[in-house]
Amino acid sequence: MSTVLSVKKREAGHRSTLTQLRKGGAIPAVIYGYSLDSTPISISEKEFRKSIQKNGQNGVFSMELDGKKVNVVVSEIQQCSMKDEVNHIDFLAINMSEVIESEVPIKLVGESVGISVGGILMQPNLDVKIKVKPADIPEAIEVDITELKIGETITVADIRDKIEFDIISENDHTLVTIMAPAVVDEETADIAQE
Repeated sequence: MSTVLSVKKREAGHRSTLTQLRKGGAIPAVIYGYSLDSTPISISEKEFRKSIQKNGQNGVFSMELDGKKVNVVVSEIQQCSMKDEVNHIDFLAINMSEVIESEVPIKLVGESVGISVGGILMQPNLDVKIKVKPADIPEAIEVDITELKIGETITVADIRDKIEFDIISENDHTLVTIMAPAVVDEETADIAQE
């Protein structure tokens, strides 16, 4: 958490003001939460991207606002998928000694037995919600898929006792499934080719 993000207060503005900010290399944002009123701010896009690469999106950032340091986490990032641009960020000010809820990505590790025989990996949910102190937020939760065969699934219930964090997500929250490969009927394939 050594990174200190420098931010500037901004006027809650019109669309044209926000566009000017973005053209100038800044991202409109808002900070709210622990001992703070909701405050519109702007942050350098270059600095923010560098910090995300260093700390990860789930990291705790120190932010200087009005000469006061505030610990924050990223609550939401609004992005334009077409241009890979960040349009807006919500930062949540936190108390480092209190437990918070955080969505943490699932990282699949190992080579599945099912995939090695032609199965198809499906990952319907990419993250889980956990309760954790801010300093302990993991970058990702690893799920070993080595023993997973075709037709088998790993849900939150399967990992709940194997990790040290309190998972809020429901037990039936599916993390990964190995599906059987689609079998194409040769007769149907011949008709499709004609």
